[in-house]
Amino acid sequence: MTIHDRTSPVLVGVDGSASAIAATRWAAAEAARRKVPLHIVNVYTWPISGYPEALIAGHDLLASMKKVSAGVLDEARAAAESAAPEVAVTVTSHGGDTVSHLRSLSKKASLLVVGSRGLGGFSGLLLGSVAVGLTAHAQCPVIVVRGEPEEGPVVVGVDGSPVSEAAIAFAFEEASALGADLVAVHAWHDSPLVDVFEKGYASLYLDTAAVNAEELLAQRLAGWQEKYPDVSVTRVAPRGRAAKVLMEHAKGARLLVIGSRGRGGLTGLTLGSTSQALIHHAPCPLALLRSPEDH
Repeated sequence: MTIHDRTSPVLVGVDGSASAIAATRWAAAEAARRKVPLHIVNVYTWPISGYPEALIAGHDLLASMKKVSAGVLDEARAAAESAAPEVAVTVTSHGGDTVSHLRSLSKKASLLVVGSRGLGGFSGLLLGSVAVGLTAHAQCPVIVVRGEPEEGPVVVGVDGSPVSEAAIAFAFEEASALGADLVAVHAWHDSPLVDVFEKGYASLYLDTAAVNAEELLAQRLAGWQEKYPDVSVTRVAPRGRAAKVLMEHAKGARLLVIGSRGRGGLTGLTLGSTSQALIHHAPCPLALLRSPEDH
């Protein structure tokens, strides 16, 4: 199962914030490791949407916005060249909607990298909402750079859904390429089972649910462990809310990988809400994957 083209450029969206510069350094290092070019993009947003450029931006305003954008790109290029001088770097500036432009460019990228917080305003990426939007629509894996670089394992969230399979595939690829261990986490919780608890069957249910969770995790990983025998895998199936459990296991990790949406329910990770929580609170860089059929 090939979920993305590792030979295409790494794409990074920047807005001049410290978070975006950190994302640029991460993206440059990743491009160097993959031996691919780095493409840095700044999207400056018009003050009013839905109107032609000429009607909403006078000559001086447009010139000013382009000048600011050029400065943002110059700073990002310098950061990239400092982090990975061997990487070929290109930069482009666009006026318009950030998500639309980055989504279009992601069709020809191996990764799309953004920071965890933006400047906001006319030129800012508003990265909380942008990252969520890109997760739903980007045509390649999205990396939200959070925390400081670590040398720990790759951590992947597993729930058995098609998008979870994409996350597993990516996590094994990255762990193998990095020479890192892999920690596979399947979180399950019991909040819908009040009636069961009231009838006194809680202990029996929890024992069964724990065994089922461990079996699901083992089944989902079996083929991938055979494909990547060089990757040392630890399986973890704790009871708890997905976001909280994943954040705990991602402390010290070099990368946390999840699907952008799971199947939900008693055994699922409900990754729509989980991914949004992790975009804002993950302790390490976060990779968000969509199911191949969603592309």
